[in-house]
Amino acid sequence: MSQVRNCEKKKNPSCNGSNFGCFKFHFLKTISVVLLPQLVMSNRRLPCLDTYLDKAVIYLWPRFKTVFDMYINSSYQCDVKVLWVDGTHPNHIVRCYVEFTASLVQLNAECGDGQLDMSLERLRLAVDDLLVRFAQKFATPKLCHLFLLNNYDMSISILKEAGDDAKKLQRYFEEKLESSLVSFVDELLIEYFGDLIKFVKSHISEDLISYTERPNIADVEPVVKNFAVKWKTALELMHNEVITCCSNLVSGMAILKAAMAQLLNDYNRLSECVKMIPGGSSLNRNLVSITSLSYEIRKYSRTL
Repeated sequence: MSQVRNCEKKKNPSCNGSNFGCFKFHFLKTISVVLLPQLVMSNRRLPCLDTYLDKAVIYLWPRFKTVFDMYINSSYQCDVKVLWVDGTHPNHIVRCYVEFTASLVQLNAECGDGQLDMSLERLRLAVDDLLVRFAQKFATPKLCHLFLLNNYDMSISILKEAGDDAKKLQRYFEEKLESSLVSFVDELLIEYFGDLIKFVKSHISEDLISYTERPNIADVEPVVKNFAVKWKTALELMHNEVITCCSNLVSGMAILKAAMAQLLNDYNRLSECVKMIPGGSSLNRNLVSITSLSYEIRKYSRTL
């Protein structure tokens, strides 16, 4: 306990951060070691050690919370410029925080008194804040979303190992993962099929009936011809990027399927638009058939 007293007395910044990772865990484990026999003795109606065990718990909880506060503060005060690693794969600092969170979830379930619920919420917010600050270091939105996606996926994998007690936290990160996946897919399609995506969004409604901006043959012709020339190469490049940049095969498959589905939907909207505008039939020879596009998409989906 002298280490805790020294930290409380000096408020030394070096007491913050990763140096206290194992210390906090063992501190809480000590509390659970006190609580569990206390519960057993209570069930057996053996009150002889009640006073001693109560004093032990009263002594330990405030000191655990002091160290826990220091750990939380370390995440907010850390310099991300120093800790940041140039790469979109899961960050080792974030992994440490998530693994500690999973440990606390399991120990909280063992203790069963709910005292850690608020602390776990604070830790989740701290992890979220740290992730966002790391993500802001990337030069492009696509890399930012990819970094978040890989780290949320890693967080979910760790929390799954904690069992049913971590379901609430797991659902939270699954929602964040879904949001990052949608944003990343948008950026991916803009990079490889930018003219098609921008044209469809600016001119054609989802129902294929109304137009947000009435197109003409001059607007649609360069989009159709450009897609006809580069679509196979762009699909291959996009596929290769996804399998290279994703740290998890399942997430990579989900990204690729979402991107391919959106691409197919947008190109179908473009094809229908061509049929509706005056003079659109002159572009029929440049249109890629939906069957050919679907076949190529299925081929890449199977080979991820």
